[in-house]
Amino acid sequence: MDLKFESRHRALVTGSSAGIGAQIARVLASEGASVVVHGRSEARAREVAEQIRAGGGSAAFVVGDLTDAEQAGRVAREAVAAFGGIDILVNNAGGANPENGNIPFFEVPVEHWAPMYDKNVVATVRLIHLLVPAMRERGWGRVIQIASSAATTPPAMVAEYNSAKLALVGLTLSLSKALAKTGVTVNTVSPGIVRTPTFDEWMLGVGAGLGFGDDIRRTERYVLDNFWTQTVDRVGEVEDIANLVAYVASPLSGYINGTNLRVDGGISPAIN
Repeated sequence: MDLKFESRHRALVTGSSAGIGAQIARVLASEGASVVVHGRSEARAREVAEQIRAGGGSAAFVVGDLTDAEQAGRVAREAVAAFGGIDILVNNAGGANPENGNIPFFEVPVEHWAPMYDKNVVATVRLIHLLVPAMRERGWGRVIQIASSAATTPPAMVAEYNSAKLALVGLTLSLSKALAKTGVTVNTVSPGIVRTPTFDEWMLGVGAGLGFGDDIRRTERYVLDNFWTQTVDRVGEVEDIANLVAYVASPLSGYINGTNLRVDGGISPAIN
């Protein structure tokens, strides 16, 4: 399918120096968008941008910690300068803290909640304020939050992460209404478990607790059979997420607005 991207469609994908974000950047570029790769590691962000350019795509990179207001402002300015503006903002940066493991609700220190919201929600709001008004003025734009199936089907563990991702879903709907009839759409894409380096770190932690050692595939099988009871019998791949994001970011998706699109292997026990 031709997604109707052109080089004038300029995207910033936050947290795109690895994992899901990197694949989103690659797919957008392969469809014809000009993409700004972002990360906190210059080496990794540069590498993804160079891979895109080597494949014939158009890419630049920016570096900064989005939980810091000054650095977030610089990221936004440099992203705009790279291609003369940003039309597509994919808020992918954030996530859980794998080193914390699966901490039961009452064992999560209260002090962990605010940094989790800052990392996932406040950083997203910063970039929305910095980049979306210009989309509204131009009369076209796409804003996509990457949340999680844990937002709407939360387990008892990592409650601070689940709650932060749910806040993104609410943020999306509010922003879509604030931008009504402007040509700027706002949507959420919520992945389930997806094979990334962060996922593998989590699997190692879970496997250690189960006595499986570093046998990630055995742990993965156990999680699918006993914990993450999906209707699709596999772990997601980064391509599963990136392909949907590319469609939602494209000119073809103009009638989709304010939605939460789940790409989670059928984990939800309810309609949505």
